Amino acid sequence: MKEALTLVKPEPATTRLDSKTTDIGSVFVSNYPPYSFWNADAVSEAHAVLNAPLPDDAPAPLLGLYMHIPFCRKRCKFCYFRVYTDKNARDIETYTNALATEVETYAALPRIENRPLHFVYFGGGTPSYISSRHLKQLTDRVKAAMPWDKAEEVAFECEPGTLTQPKVAAIKEIGVTRLSLGVENLNDDILRENGRAHISKEVYRVMPWVLDAQFDQLNVDLIAGMIGETWENWRDTVQKTIDLNADSVTVYQLELPHNTVYSRDLKTGEMVETAVATWDEKREWHAHAFEQFCAAGYEISSAYTVIKRENSRGFVYRDAVWTGQDLIGTGVASFSHVGGVHFQNAPHWDGYLEPAAKGRLPIQRAFQPTEDERVTRQMILQLKIGKLNAQPFRDQFGVDIIERHRGALERLRSEGMLEFDGSGIELTQAGFLRVDQLLPEFYAEKYRNSRYT
Repeated sequence: MKEALTLVKPEPATTRLDSKTTDIGSVFVSNYPPYSFWNADAVSEAHAVLNAPLPDDAPAPLLGLYMHIPFCRKRCKFCYFRVYTDKNARDIETYTNALATEVETYAALPRIENRPLHFVYFGGGTPSYISSRHLKQLTDRVKAAMPWDKAEEVAFECEPGTLTQPKVAAIKEIGVTRLSLGVENLNDDILRENGRAHISKEVYRVMPWVLDAQFDQLNVDLIAGMIGETWENWRDTVQKTIDLNADSVTVYQLELPHNTVYSRDLKTGEMVETAVATWDEKREWHAHAFEQFCAAGYEISSAYTVIKRENSRGFVYRDAVWTGQDLIGTGVASFSHVGGVHFQNAPHWDGYLEPAAKGRLPIQRAFQPTEDERVTRQMILQLKIGKLNAQPFRDQFGVDIIERHRGALERLRSEGMLEFDGSGIELTQAGFLRVDQLLPEFYAEKYRNSRYT
């Protein structure tokens, strides 16, 4: 198969997979089947698998822990995550105590007890928003229940304006190995327009502290297509990001899920459709960024991430999730995947806190996928790497994914999105830059054209 990942600026879109405008709705695919098919009736399946020990007849999957810290200084206008901007120090302590109790509850369950953590992820919201005192109180309890001293990766998301030099030191002290800075853009007008809490000078203020702390990996996040973006500004942001000298850079294309400020403004007419970059523009900016990063010594790690060639560390959390390993998601609205069962915590403050603080799992909805659905999930998530080897699917599931999805593969090849043969699949440049929009081609019919969340 021909080389797929040497990116150039894509030609204008010509296939049926392309929508010129950025419509309201989720595009990024993080799971399959879609979350909208999860329900309360399946919660018993989650409890059943958690209360059963690991089976003896198969290798144990890796285990990871996600902790959701849902606090932010401001809510970005494109944000769709469960976050709070109105909580005080007492609220935060109440939440982190409940979060620690939830982890302790999981640690005592037969499916989880005494299993080592392979990775830990602090996500948000803004984990760096909470004080060093609250962070230490939380992690002391969590590490006593589920130690992560031998974890391959401990990742931690930060908003630059929430960091101080002592807080950076505290984050390092708890064992964080991968620090991720939500830079998004380096133009202050664009940051302000999109509702970001920080401005660029805060990025430059914290970088010396972060570099001095010598985390194993520093990641910087960017978003292509923020409202107000131009070619001139994007080129400038990419070059300034290269100058930051991070180990890893992640580039997302702006989308507009239903519950964002911008989506509301589009629905009410307060913002016109032409204010949002087209998918063609975002793909061109994305391709330009990857070209420049590769020229500066990075290599492509996935459809979103480049990593320095001399940095041998990948992204453990991502790879574990995409290969179906066990993940305990703790905190309000968090998602888990254990023993093949998917489940989600209560998505609101009181609905989460009341059971979690009392040692009851706050699971609200779940889904038990079939074996076919598990195969499809791993296939579509791993396609985000750009290349997919069919043999591991034969070894793990006894399934030939090429034959199973030949119809979709033929359609996508005819539209220039990928190449394939009996050994695997490889995305073309066009497919790589729109991977999340082509993945639903592999969905079972009943899941197509449905609301994702």
